[in-house]
Amino acid sequence: MTTTTSPNAPDGGRRLTHRHADQPLRGIALIVLSTVFLACSDTLAKYLGRTLPPIEIGWIRFLVFLMIMTPVAMLSSGSPLRSARPKLQVLRALALVASSVLFISGLQFLPIAEASATSFIAPLFVTGLSIVLLGESIGIRRWAASVVGLIGVLIVIRPGSATFNPAVIFPILSALSWAVTLTLTRMISGADRAVVTMTFSALVGFIALSAMVPFVWVTPSWDGIMVGVLVGLASTMGQWIVVLAYRYADASVLAPFTYSQLIWVTFLGFGMFGEIPDVWTFVGAAVIIASGLYTAHRERLRRKQPPVPAEPYPSP
Repeated sequence: MTTTTSPNAPDGGRRLTHRHADQPLRGIALIVLSTVFLACSDTLAKYLGRTLPPIEIGWIRFLVFLMIMTPVAMLSSGSPLRSARPKLQVLRALALVASSVLFISGLQFLPIAEASATSFIAPLFVTGLSIVLLGESIGIRRWAASVVGLIGVLIVIRPGSATFNPAVIFPILSALSWAVTLTLTRMISGADRAVVTMTFSALVGFIALSAMVPFVWVTPSWDGIMVGVLVGLASTMGQWIVVLAYRYADASVLAPFTYSQLIWVTFLGFGMFGEIPDVWTFVGAAVIIASGLYTAHRERLRRKQPPVPAEPYPSP
């Protein structure tokens, strides 16, 4: 870890920068492994959605998340709840909760491969939010890639056709909430440690869902409790492995392999629910993935560009 100075750093001039080990193969292996866990979490959540409401499934997921994070937070140096930007941390956690519950809601009505493919529209929303919240300038190429991604989503959901399901609004809103989560993560990444962000996510998410779950509570069976715990474990493990993967490779290297999650959910959806995606789902998913990969490529090029030097102040 190195320390650099910046007049815009949130700590008043000193900014911590973490360097990762240059081991891209290990990072790729970890990111692919994370998609396996996340695909298992989504598949089990869809299975559990047959008997439990989405809010309750999300509550169980965040309960397990909090149980895992509590000892980690207690063993970490410094207070895990001392944040330089606590309001943004709370907003990020709420956006994460919304993304989780909305996606689980969509799984009750949609094939898991279709829901997952539709949710890959998140980079399009990130592009728009980067302008509003981060003040970034987006070039015509990134806008074109976003439009292509939108076309891919339209291919998957086919509005106006006999196969159109209005429930696609759930994964689309989930992707928007996830894009908010990612954008807020960028805004607080230089201010707070990762353990602070994870602790806020677990605690705020659990409190928010605890306030809602009594209104929809359905007493789960013992099998339902076990599956719910597995959902939480798989989700937490997947997110934790993602953090590890980024220690070994840049996001531009890992981005293409995050889409392998679509492969696992397709197999799991067929094995558990007999779901077979039609050819248009695969075509649309390919268009969405191509858009996402190009967006990641443009982001990599942008980050390589040297910063524009500030104009010197005029002499008095």
